[in-house]
Amino acid sequence: MEYSKLGNSDILVSRICVGCMSFGDTSSNFHAWTLNAEDSEAIIKHALDLGINFFDTANVYSGDTSEEYLGRAIKNNIARDKVVIATKVYFNEGKLSKKAILREIDGSLKRLGTDYVDLYIIHRFDYDTPIEETMEALDSLVKAGKVRALGASAMYSYQFYNMQLSAEKNGWTKFVSMQNHYNLLYREDERELIPICKQMNVALTPYSPLAAGRLSRLEWKADTKRSQTDKTAMSKYDSTQETDYGIVLRVNELAKKYDVTMTQISLAWHFAKGVTAPIIGATKAKYLDDAVGALNVRLTDDDIAYLEELYVPHKIVGAL
Repeated sequence: MEYSKLGNSDILVSRICVGCMSFGDTSSNFHAWTLNAEDSEAIIKHALDLGINFFDTANVYSGDTSEEYLGRAIKNNIARDKVVIATKVYFNEGKLSKKAILREIDGSLKRLGTDYVDLYIIHRFDYDTPIEETMEALDSLVKAGKVRALGASAMYSYQFYNMQLSAEKNGWTKFVSMQNHYNLLYREDERELIPICKQMNVALTPYSPLAAGRLSRLEWKADTKRSQTDKTAMSKYDSTQETDYGIVLRVNELAKKYDVTMTQISLAWHFAKGVTAPIIGATKAKYLDDAVGALNVRLTDDDIAYLEELYVPHKIVGAL
């Protein structure tokens, strides 16, 4: 396993992050394809065996049971200080108000069974709360020792810049990571957000790096429960299938050329683009094995240009 500093923090993370949206009680009606506690722990244990130390969840995943499953699995398998736990706040009552942030961090800590979170991420930009209120509240969590570092997710570049500027002007804690929507089929953030992050040494930890599996196979939709029921992924990708499928074919070409999997080509592209740790949502151990194998794949400049050549502008998806 390879490791990297998370932006300007001193937190060392594996180059693969396990996304925990796949873990949780299906009775929560969040997603029909999530794993139960036992199966979730098996995936987490396998990730630890591979050297993965970075896990990403949220206070709303599977009605908050994702946090519970992750916390329990960590307690059963490894010392707390050997892993990096990221969780999120926003899709809750009060969004990013001071009151909501102070309430939600305590709920997350209780469910995770820990007294601190390594990375606390704002899930979206809050149009209803002043930026200063949000950033001061987040800073108070760092000062209180409940949070080690702060991250942002899925917003417009001007919003992210203004939040960083507010923190800098007031001496508050700034964001060290950006969890944005980024993959070979969706590259809109290359225009502004990603350059800003690189300028500020903010780590890129994109979600959906494989476009919900579409960059890991030739079939646009697999015969799995997730592919058939994940309406969020359908809304992101199905309307552009006609223009995007040529990119999938090129991923397959390079996979054959290098005798690796399509997943490994797709993730190798991320590493070549300066991504710190793509977030992999795995429901089977072999998916993590496949992802880790991408660290051994090196794409040439010509390979990257070939993969990117067919891309056309897309409607903004993710930043709301």
